[in-house]
Amino acid sequence: MMSNLSNVDQITNLHRNNELQLLCFRLEKDKDLYAVNVFKIREVVKYRGEITVVSHENSSLIEGLITIRELTIPLIDLRKWFYYDSKDTSRNLENYGVKREPGEDEVIMICEFSKWTVGVRIYEADRILNKKWTEIEQSAGIGNSGLNSKLVSRTRYFDGRLVQVVDIEKMLVDVFPWIEEEKNTEMNKIKQIVTNREVLLADDSPSVIKTMQNILSKMGLSYKSFVNGQKLLDYVFAEGTDVSKIGIIITDLEMPEASGFEVIKQIKAAPLTSKIPVVVNSSMSGSSNEDMARSLNADEFISKSNPVEVEEALRRFMIK
Repeated sequence: MMSNLSNVDQITNLHRNNELQLLCFRLEKDKDLYAVNVFKIREVVKYRGEITVVSHENSSLIEGLITIRELTIPLIDLRKWFYYDSKDTSRNLENYGVKREPGEDEVIMICEFSKWTVGVRIYEADRILNKKWTEIEQSAGIGNSGLNSKLVSRTRYFDGRLVQVVDIEKMLVDVFPWIEEEKNTEMNKIKQIVTNREVLLADDSPSVIKTMQNILSKMGLSYKSFVNGQKLLDYVFAEGTDVSKIGIIITDLEMPEASGFEVIKQIKAAPLTSKIPVVVNSSMSGSSNEDMARSLNADEFISKSNPVEVEEALRRFMIK
């Protein structure tokens, strides 16, 4: 079906123009449209091979293991995750999966992010939507429990219909809770940093903001959090902001209104702020994203909210 959804030149042009591409898809026939950034999708495949069941619990989010071109990866049913509640992990999800006619091929998005490769079962892939980050709205229900906490932002389809962008990182944390447990173990290794400057943090995922706030608090640092790149830029360049108090900026790449690339570009272009270190905290682990961030003069690129990497970057770059 679709493969190699993005290439380096395309990525570079999109980022320079504060644009993104979303793959639209459905979880039921003729129903709501959802989307994921194409940079997190390696390909979309039709699959009718074997699924090796690894858990017989009806509350499991992992359908089993699949093998595609000699790569064995976990398969997650996205529709089941929409009905998953982290406060009630024993809930029976059996009847909530993507429904297909007997004999129909599975449709699976092979996703790569946060150094993970997973298969995500959907009903059908639709088409790729080109958007400016200014056309992406923060989801109104952000931070609530239920479905809203699984949708990070929204935009409009060609004909004006709503397209909701899925918080795919949150899915990973729910499916593999031990990832967070590992982070908590690593959190115990980090030590305080003494400085009178503050950290500015931009990310549109509430779960990431919360994790980062915990890491920064453990290090004894004061910080300000922003739900997207534009809000951070507005603060930095506001008349009343004392730029000399900013020790470092930590930014996600994918954000509504202004992406992390736009943040780097503007911070490094302005003489007043060009010396402020900018660290990219991203799950988009492709080397092209890292190269692009560095070409815009980002000082460091760390994998999403890794406490040890965050501490190393702050010790190395934070203006004391």
